[in-house]
Amino acid sequence: MHRLLQSHIRSYLLLVAAAAVLPAAALHVSAEEGHAGVTPDFHLLTMAIGAGIAAVASVGLLIAGVRTRDARAALSGGAFAVMSLLLALHGLATPGVLFAPNGVIALAGGLALPLGGALLTLAAAPRLNAADHVGRIALGYAALLAIIAGLGGLALTNPGLLPSLPEPGGPLAIALMLAGLVFFGIVAWRTVWTFALTRRGADLCVFIGVVWLGCALVPQLLIGPGGWAFWVGHALELGGISLVGLPLMADAYRGQPSHATIGDLAPADLVAHEETFLGPRVRVLMARLESKDGSTEQHTRRVAEWAVLIGEELGLGPGRLRELALAGLLHDMGKLSVPSAILMKPGALTDEEMSIVQMHAVWGDELLAELGYPQRIRRSVRGHHERLDGSGYPDGLQGDEIDLETRILAVADVYDALVSPRVYRPAWDEDRALGLLREGAGAQFDARCVAALERRLGAHGSFALAA
Repeated sequence: MHRLLQSHIRSYLLLVAAAAVLPAAALHVSAEEGHAGVTPDFHLLTMAIGAGIAAVASVGLLIAGVRTRDARAALSGGAFAVMSLLLALHGLATPGVLFAPNGVIALAGGLALPLGGALLTLAAAPRLNAADHVGRIALGYAALLAIIAGLGGLALTNPGLLPSLPEPGGPLAIALMLAGLVFFGIVAWRTVWTFALTRRGADLCVFIGVVWLGCALVPQLLIGPGGWAFWVGHALELGGISLVGLPLMADAYRGQPSHATIGDLAPADLVAHEETFLGPRVRVLMARLESKDGSTEQHTRRVAEWAVLIGEELGLGPGRLRELALAGLLHDMGKLSVPSAILMKPGALTDEEMSIVQMHAVWGDELLAELGYPQRIRRSVRGHHERLDGSGYPDGLQGDEIDLETRILAVADVYDALVSPRVYRPAWDEDRALGLLREGAGAQFDARCVAALERRLGAHGSFALAA
């Protein structure tokens, strides 16, 4: 687990650095330039666009959250609603357009990102994520927005009510910047974990957007208005809001709870939503297998879930857990080439029929090779019936010739096969199945994998995975 944390920290820092390269370079170059000479009207238009993007994301997330009873979508939607309103107030307060010089422009602009980051961080709070909290979350945000709008309108019509705070580079501005960096750093940390599991472009966009929002805090709070760096900050603000808000809204609209900013995606969810997180090609293969033999298709799902649970228990990183999920779902695809009469035969198989069934590991490897799957996935698919003592098939591998992922898959496959009913025998109970694995631990099966499965079962009690 310590190695896993170190690996995650390294990945996090590398990805943050990569995402921040462009903003940092733009800020460095623009800091050397003088006044941008941009009109106040353009500032109002820019803020209107930013507020509009945030509003679209907010409405989409709030509607989806209420419709599906997804509290975290509602919380995230409220965060974008608050940012949208503050950006709108910041734009409306532009001196010389609609109102005289006032303190709203500095306060609304200074609060928009730090407060939005705080609310996005809050969206992961376990106590707030219950479905029955959605109504209260919506009412709470409605009240907060009403207060912000009321106070903002009052201050705009009475310019003397608010001082021009925070002053760029002042103590309050620095405090807001540091708080915002902490909030966006937490959200980015969660997003790295999600992206490492899903490898989706949408989750990568969310991560980049979060980093850009963090970068935008620096010019917005430390640099006075008018310079090119100030406008680079606004560009990062708009880009970051788009990259974060729109993918979250799209996920919520599709009815898939977005895990990107929450960081709670369980590896088993990769199996449950394989098309969303692992790609449509997997879904097509699963559909083909289901049409041929529904019980085998259900078995592959359960094996994939057992495999990632064992992998989690052994402390594997998110990339390897993702590959385990893929290998588990695909491990029996070679049975598409096994004649149905043999595959679903209710009685014992003849030696000739058994030799045909055993070819499914090779046929699965060949099918995945044709489809372009990487060798590390195909290795587990081909080798999930190999045994440490060399008694397995198809290649008679033994000992160190069998990698850890393949050993995990072998234990998961045998366990699920034993505790599931078959056409030729009833299901074994959990203790009997574990007993067989214990007897073979160290000889046929990896003892660490068997122990990890036992620990996971012991931690959760006896339970059945969803078919």
